[in-house]
Amino acid sequence: MSIARRLLSTALALFALPVLLLAVWWGYTLGGSSFFVPEPVQLADTFVDTWITGERLTEDVLPSLQRLVLGLFLAIVLGVLLGLLVGLNKTARSLTEPVFEFFRALPPPVLIPVLMLTIGVGTEMQVAVIVSGCLWPVLLNTIEGVRGVDPVQSETSRAYGITGFSRIRHQLLPGAAPPIMAGVRQTLSIGLILMVISEMFATSSGLGFTIVQFQRSFAIPEMWSGIVVLGIIGVALSFIFQFVERRVLRWYHGLKEVENAA
Repeated sequence: MSIARRLLSTALALFALPVLLLAVWWGYTLGGSSFFVPEPVQLADTFVDTWITGERLTEDVLPSLQRLVLGLFLAIVLGVLLGLLVGLNKTARSLTEPVFEFFRALPPPVLIPVLMLTIGVGTEMQVAVIVSGCLWPVLLNTIEGVRGVDPVQSETSRAYGITGFSRIRHQLLPGAAPPIMAGVRQTLSIGLILMVISEMFATSSGLGFTIVQFQRSFAIPEMWSGIVVLGIIGVALSFIFQFVERRVLRWYHGLKEVENAA
């Protein structure tokens, strides 16, 4: 019985609000004549025709996902590596902190004209825009994570002669993993936003470009269907992140459960 209740509560948590929103949406459009808000059934048909059976999946969705994944990967790798280098050196932290804070405060979209002039128009520019915005949460969280490692563990590692890469792998990275993963969570939403924005400038493919083209040609159902695609991608990224986080931080969540039980 407890399992059935648990499954029911999980189902309600997942589907109650979406079903309620769909009901409100359906009621709002029922008998209405709004040109700018399509009916749910019309939007579903448009979604299938545009993104499933049409060529948009291979011409727009997949290229956008490739840019997003590549940008996120580069931002995470660079953020962790630079964060480790800076976090382990007090002098480097004091020298780079004002510079990092300055660049973090810059909205990444304002760098698009600069990147277009320096890198050119194309995939490289779009990936660079994603990296320029997604780098900072990972970098700064890695620095703070390294700084916050237990000093007793550091002294113990030195006492046992654990230095170099072994110390980074077995002490620093596990100790800094929770804030690093928090930074990665922030990069996912930032990366999705920058993917769309970067595709609105001097390009001929991608979700951002296609949604703007639909809007300019007053293809309203198609425009809304593109927004739905972005929402699905965002939800998928969230579930993938939760799956990876629970395995990477299994020890951390287990420790929290023990602390809460005590």
